[in-house]
Amino acid sequence: MILDAETDLQLERTLQLPTDVIWRCWTTPKHLKHFFMPKPHQLVSCEIDLRPGGRFNTVFEVEGNEMRNEGVFLELIPGRKLVFTDTYTEGWKPAENPFMTAILLLEPLNPDCTRYVAIARHRNAEARAEHEKMGFHTGWGIVADQLEAYARQL
Repeated sequence: MILDAETDLQLERTLQLPTDVIWRCWTTPKHLKHFFMPKPHQLVSCEIDLRPGGRFNTVFEVEGNEMRNEGVFLELIPGRKLVFTDTYTEGWKPAENPFMTAILLLEPLNPDCTRYVAIARHRNAEARAEHEKMGFHTGWGIVADQLEAYARQL
């Protein structure tokens, strides 16, 4: 995948998990709630309709405040690629203030190890800089660590 340094951020990790377990965690609300927000923040609600154009709606609790995020899936390659955005909501309705498109790439390195790449693609350099300043690398790194710790219990 070609990245644009002006608008894209990327985190890459090697996770000691099978690819299918990571996929299941990212596509199942009951699992997503355990890792998707860096603790002590939490994902309190999640709706998934796993198909292109299907809803990916979340509600986060951050320091006592609820943050609603509505979006859709754009592309799904089971076990390999998951793309979602808040640029549109269900029914392809344009969002008023979109923030990013997320691309999750999974590549099995062996049966119990996966190359995990998370890309945040932004509409302009300013939005990218804002996300980086908010702590993209630290936050998405914590999410990857929490995912790995949680999924080992499955």
